[in-house]
Amino acid sequence: MARLFGTDGVRGVAGEELDRDLAVALGRAAVRKIGKRIFIGRDSRESGPMIEQALIDGICAEGGQPAIVGIVPTPAVALITREMGANCGIVISASHNPPEYNGIKFFDGEGYKLPDAVEDEMQAIVEEIRGEQVETGQARPVPNAALYYANHAAAVLQERGVDLSGMKIAVDCAHGASCETTPATLRALGAEVFVINGDPDGSEINVGCGSTHLEPVKFLMESRGADIAIAHDGDADRMLALAPDGTVIDGDFLLAICAKDLKERGLLDNNLVVSTVMANLGFQLAMKREGIDVITTKVGDRYVLEAMREHGAVLGGEQSGHIIFGKRNTTGDGLVSALELLGVIAASGKTATELMSVMEKFPQALVNVRVTDRTLYDGNEAIAAVEAAAEAELGDGGRLLVRPSGTEPLIRVMVEAHTQQQADEIANRVADVVIEQIGA
Repeated sequence: MARLFGTDGVRGVAGEELDRDLAVALGRAAVRKIGKRIFIGRDSRESGPMIEQALIDGICAEGGQPAIVGIVPTPAVALITREMGANCGIVISASHNPPEYNGIKFFDGEGYKLPDAVEDEMQAIVEEIRGEQVETGQARPVPNAALYYANHAAAVLQERGVDLSGMKIAVDCAHGASCETTPATLRALGAEVFVINGDPDGSEINVGCGSTHLEPVKFLMESRGADIAIAHDGDADRMLALAPDGTVIDGDFLLAICAKDLKERGLLDNNLVVSTVMANLGFQLAMKREGIDVITTKVGDRYVLEAMREHGAVLGGEQSGHIIFGKRNTTGDGLVSALELLGVIAASGKTATELMSVMEKFPQALVNVRVTDRTLYDGNEAIAAVEAAAEAELGDGGRLLVRPSGTEPLIRVMVEAHTQQQADEIANRVADVVIEQIGA
């Protein structure tokens, strides 16, 4: 059996790759490997209740004690698991993926995602017991979970002694887990908030909206004269923003802005920030100018966090908008990321556009190629040859990164260059060979 866990838990089309038997077995494995007291949260997907009940059944079959947190952002589950002394937190979500997908990801009792070795041990258990029938289990509710999380996030601004009075903010909740928490928190802090896709509709989650489709929130921002726009993915562990002129404030800009702010306030422990191989070259150069060290990891916020813990960093993240503020969270948190950015704006008196001047972004092209099998990429001579030619052409003035997705049957081709035309041409050239060799 291929490795069950990807970069962010177990994921697949609900009812097909991710069916009831698998969810039951994962619930049982969680009790055996992590502990009996388990909190379960989810996003709004229609398959969520089915998977939730299957997990409950599996947990109860092993003598576990499941508790239901409800529809809340992923970081809320990590927080509540840690603060309330549970052994394990489980989130049912496929993050930014379309509605037909779902996923199951796990946190340990401290709110951290599991290391590969523990996931492999859980997979061995799943392979042994999958398909065994269990009785229907029951779970207790966890009251006021969303409010507890929102109050935790709001402390970002309260501790700085600023609020959002006079600020107009456009928000896209992607019909997901942030529908209750983000608008309410921003309003409680004094902002005027305009919301789109703010009902938790599992049939529409991430469909043409949220952090992967910024056009709707851009239109909302422009039509309402907002100062900034923010957009979450389905489980709200990430956030992207838009400046008033429509420029995207991605994870690289967020890291650069917040790293500079933390350093100026004497809060950037070890003068260090952690990013991934997907970070723009402009980010690396900006941090060098600011005298801030950068550690680079492979893609996945879990790997960012592992490096943060190993090296004592308090800030890390990904270009996709997963940002981890280590003194507040043990995982990416879209609401906290938004509040940290808004806090810099409020405290500095600068606009989002002015803050973005901290870095100059290199033109970038990203092409996702759907493939029959991600493992066919390794060792393909034709793909290796076109990659070598592209790298020679780019030289020191750009870079090429080709990698299999950790969550979908895709090969991602990313190119950075001095001009957008060159980046596009090289990315498409490499992608064409990937399609020819292993495309679906």
